[in-house]
Amino acid sequence: MDQIGHMPASDTASAQSPAHTPRADGRDKTAWRSGAALAALGVAAGALALAARPGIRGAGRMPPDFAPAEKTLAWASPAVLGTSPRRRFYAGTNIEHAVTVEDLRAMAHRRLPGFVLEYLEAGGEDEAALARNIAALAEWRFLHRSLVDVSHRDASTVLFGRKTTIPVIVAPTGLNELFWPHSDLRLAEAAAEIGIPFAQSTMSNDGMDRVARVPGLRYWWQLYVFGPPGVRETLIERARNAGCEALIVTVDAQIYGNREWHKRTTAGPKSLSWSSKFDALMHPRWFARGILTHGMPRFENVIEFVPKDRRAFFDSAHWIRSQMDRKLSWDTIARIRERWPRKLVIKGLLNVEDVARAAEIGADAVAISNHGGRQLDWAVAPLDLLPAARQAVGDRIAIFVDGGFRRGTDVIKALALGADAVLAGRAVLYGVAAAGKDGAKRALDILREEILRDLGLLGVRSIAELNPRLLVYSDHAKRGPRSLA
Repeated sequence: MDQIGHMPASDTASAQSPAHTPRADGRDKTAWRSGAALAALGVAAGALALAARPGIRGAGRMPPDFAPAEKTLAWASPAVLGTSPRRRFYAGTNIEHAVTVEDLRAMAHRRLPGFVLEYLEAGGEDEAALARNIAALAEWRFLHRSLVDVSHRDASTVLFGRKTTIPVIVAPTGLNELFWPHSDLRLAEAAAEIGIPFAQSTMSNDGMDRVARVPGLRYWWQLYVFGPPGVRETLIERARNAGCEALIVTVDAQIYGNREWHKRTTAGPKSLSWSSKFDALMHPRWFARGILTHGMPRFENVIEFVPKDRRAFFDSAHWIRSQMDRKLSWDTIARIRERWPRKLVIKGLLNVEDVARAAEIGADAVAISNHGGRQLDWAVAPLDLLPAARQAVGDRIAIFVDGGFRRGTDVIKALALGADAVLAGRAVLYGVAAAGKDGAKRALDILREEILRDLGLLGVRSIAELNPRLLVYSDHAKRGPRSLA
């Protein structure tokens, strides 16, 4: 999800009185507070009526506390007889009651307005790639070992020569201020407390220098290649000066994916639909804690490269997306490799030949990714490619993988198939959207607890003991006739 956002600006966001002078830092709190208060008074009754109409939220998508979520068999379980027992995810406000990442997801769904949820959840076009990420994980089943002493288990691993407590990296994600104030800082703080790396996106909203100074943080920076070469050179130099351990270059977002479900929340390129505006007002906790208190966020790390008349939050995102370097090539990566002296990760590869070439040009790692199912639809899942990718490069470089990792068993499957670590995107975003830093940390704590427990159930004492012999491929989805011929 390290994605340049396609989030439209509401009419209220861009409208200013001729006599009004914006703040020098670009965060126009006064206009938003007064305008929002008047808007809330004027449309509250209409919002209540419209929100009650069928279809105004989600266009048929039910929140996960009432409908089956994609990562659980709760409603399809053989333990359920008809609708008994009635099962729901926790969607309250006490973070300690969240038992799984899906509980955090339900909490986030209750708190966030629909247009933000569509940004968080939506995939490209028919969302086939999004669904494939989940299906690919379900096709691998465990062959557990028995009579093994698992009284002491170790979920730690080594990434780039340094120990990390669990084989998880907080993935680079953009526009996080929509979920919670200063989400990038909150995610970094949670990662530092757990003891894992945090990768900050080019399209993040907190300044690089502030995030990099989080005590105890293993700080990584994700780079989008846009604009003239001077832009990337400046960002690379800043990352180096900030003490960044690893540079992640994302290579699968030079053309923006078609997020159809999110488009349905808009009335045009720069405006939310009226139903989306009303729906936002129906989420006062989100509205008051975020926009009403802090004003509209901005892209602190790249705003200086944006024309002054395009620096509004949504408009700047649209402009940056239009400046993506569509000529990005291996030659560009080679030049970045020459300039960057530390660990280099190429993210967004989904072909074995590209993985092998990354190793040849001197990359330290690759992140196999289909961008969370948000770019090319009907792409394979990263997990589909993982075994062949590991076979192609051996131990020459590290391999990271993303795509729907929300369970400890998901992480274990990926490592058994050859990954060195997984990138967690939506899983921790559900947490930060539900309860800020505490929610993000709860998501990571849940993953750690599940990994340790599942290692024991599998009959494995450490991450180093995981291997493909512990898995069997169960291809339910492809059973039956292979061809109509």
